Amino acid sequence: MTGSSLWHHRDFRLLWVGETTAQFGKIIGSVLIPLVAATGLGASPFQMGLLTAASTSAFLVLGLPAGAIVDRVRRRPLMLRCDLARAALLATVPLAWWWDALSFTHLLVVALLVGVCTVFFDVSYQSILPTLVGRSRLVEGNTKLQASESVALVSGSPAAGGLAHVMGAGGGVVVTAVCYLVSATSLSRMRVVEELRPRPPGRRLRTEVMEGVRFVFAHPVLRALALCTGTANLFGGIVQAVVLLFLVREVGLAPGPLGLLLAAGSLGGVLGAVSAGWWVRRIGQVRACWFTLLVTTPFGLLCAFAEKDWRLGLFAVGEFVFSFGVIVYNIAQVSLRQSLTPDHLLGRMNASLRFLAWGLIPLGGLLGGLLGEWLGVREALVVGLIGQCLAIAWVVSSPLYRDPASVRSMVERTATHPPEGEPGVPSRA
Repeated sequence: MTGSSLWHHRDFRLLWVGETTAQFGKIIGSVLIPLVAATGLGASPFQMGLLTAASTSAFLVLGLPAGAIVDRVRRRPLMLRCDLARAALLATVPLAWWWDALSFTHLLVVALLVGVCTVFFDVSYQSILPTLVGRSRLVEGNTKLQASESVALVSGSPAAGGLAHVMGAGGGVVVTAVCYLVSATSLSRMRVVEELRPRPPGRRLRTEVMEGVRFVFAHPVLRALALCTGTANLFGGIVQAVVLLFLVREVGLAPGPLGLLLAAGSLGGVLGAVSAGWWVRRIGQVRACWFTLLVTTPFGLLCAFAEKDWRLGLFAVGEFVFSFGVIVYNIAQVSLRQSLTPDHLLGRMNASLRFLAWGLIPLGGLLGGLLGEWLGVREALVVGLIGQCLAIAWVVSSPLYRDPASVRSMVERTATHPPEGEPGVPSRA
């Protein structure tokens, strides 16, 4: 590295380009695929729940073994293959759309298989970052990656609305495939040297998986972060399943204004990403893992009061403040858990966290679809938003809130004396 900033780090720049373009495609797809189902295929609330479940169920089914597999292989080539596979899968949607052969089953299968690739890609990129930039620069690296992801979220939502208007929701999905191809091209140019940790002969995958699970759930900090994020994502799955139906059918928005509204709310994520480093320095990394959630999450309840008048502003404000807090929390907690975990367990730690955090989204999606059928779309949205507020209880009852000095001590011990044998749990200071 030839400068003080990670922008001078060639491999980090290439990772940043690859991750940013992949996220841009992911955001566009997350709007267009459900929009195809809702407006082009006439999907019911329950079918929308199924689609949400399909897109994230791979985290529930493959999340844990994915971590052990990622710890066994070099991560960059695996990320490259995942990008190419996602591009090929998503390219089938516009083709079927243009040939008038697209079905809801086709969307479900594509969402499911793309989700499988996303599991391995996401676990790999979070696990390769400490090797790439070093543990002392994790906050900077995660801040830059999260900032670009937030920008993709802001620009991707209106872009999705514009693509749906110009090309049709199904035709616009071609852009997602192109984004994944750009990501693959960038990753293919990285020169990072990854050293594989020797494994004892005959060691079973299940044994390695359980090592990662035990490490996370025996660790008081990682356990609290996992349960907080998992609970929030369970109820977030409810929100995700019904929010587009709420805006399209209850509020009455067309695709273009809908994309702009989602983008306006996502500006909070951009502000959170670019200011996360400042917040971590100002209030500390440990406190940032609970303070921002406690202050900002309740604003999300404003979204349920939206109507097609001035009250659309309530949705934008709620999304803005909620997204701000979530992004600051994500940057702080991802950097903290990477700092608390030895290198040879990074893949399994990230996979275990994502198994719980993302694996609960499909269950939330199914629950959201059922609640939308039984209670109504707006009422289901309220249930999801309230549940996200309650998730904060896990971190405020943990050492992150009650004993921050012990958490800082754990980070220092991991940095100076990383365990080399079987994974253990740092003792409380």
